[in-house]
Amino acid sequence: QVRLVESGGGSVQVGGSLRLSCAASGRTFSSYAMAWFRQAPGKEREFVAGISSTGGSTFYADSVKGRFTISRDNAKNTVYLQMNSLKSEDTAVYYCAAQGGTYYAGSRASRYDYWGQGSQVTVSS
Repeated sequence: QVRLVESGGGSVQVGGSLRLSCAASGRTFSSYAMAWFRQAPGKEREFVAGISSTGGSTFYADSVKGRFTISRDNAKNTVYLQMNSLKSEDTAVYYCAAQGGTYYAGSRASRYDYWGQGSQVTVSS
């Protein structure tokens, strides 16, 4: 079992930056593949970025590639999402997700067993 708590959301203007953090409980964080998803009002939850359990591999949705960076610090049981050059279409609730026992869990939400409560990100012009 792992509990995920996100922080760092908020409001920012177009072109600005935010960094989301996701702190995980438990002693085996380094064995979990992690990812960020987001859900805008009236839309399905979508994959944003994923990172392998060791941090050696990262994956991004085309819509955020080159603007967002996912990273993790296994010593701190934390995964991050650095978001730069934010656009209004990035407005959504962002969720941290975890899946244990695998190097990388992919981009489908159904592959992840553990979820955070969500953090609102609002980008305005």
